[in-house]
Amino acid sequence: MMTFMQIIIIICIVAIGLAMLGIVYRLIKGPTAPDRVIALDAVGVAIIALVGLFSIFVGTSFYIEIILLLAILSFIGTIAFAKFLEKGEIIDRDNSNQ
Repeated sequence: MMTFMQIIIIICIVAIGLAMLGIVYRLIKGPTAPDRVIALDAVGVAIIALVGLFSIFVGTSFYIEIILLLAILSFIGTIAFAKFLEKGEIIDRDNSNQ
């Protein structure tokens, strides 16, 4: 028999899964590149939330390290995409300092 907390966690997992459908639609159909970058960041946040809820549902803290890794990768990816959209390149190749 499932507890009330487990039922709530399953409802939250389903709700985040449904929200991800809308996010993926915006990721594919987004009218501009910044919309797609924001949607990609939102997908990362939703995946982190799903892993966190699954960790609570299973009752282990093993997945916390995975959450931290996903958060770091999502942040670095968002910063790289934002810099690419702003400057057209991710790594500055300024040769004037030589």
